[in-house]
Amino acid sequence: MEHSKCEKALLPVRDALDVLNGKWKLQIILALTFGDLRFKEMQRRIAGITAKMLSKELKELEVNQLVKRTVYDTIPVTVEYSLTPYGKTLKKVIVELESWGRKHREKIMGKKK
Repeated sequence: MEHSKCEKALLPVRDALDVLNGKWKLQIILALTFGDLRFKEMQRRIAGITAKMLSKELKELEVNQLVKRTVYDTIPVTVEYSLTPYGKTLKKVIVELESWGRKHREKIMGKKK
């Protein structure tokens, strides 16, 4: 019985991690929680991400319906990225991760002193 409960709990966690895997996806989503961004703005906000990696991660987030890409008919063309309503459902998860991360940093850095 417990084995079955464990498997049922692991499957959705595995699915979530498959969608949000890697170093950058949650950072991209977090950046977009503060508002819509153009590509270069996002790249400047997320320290260390290359244009190639940002492009790849944004495409994957679009496929998973977490991010929307909007192209404006301007000269030059303007492209903006935003969270979809579905993507916004991750905000609570990210806030919890941020909170845990702060506590973890304090705990680990406190031990090192």
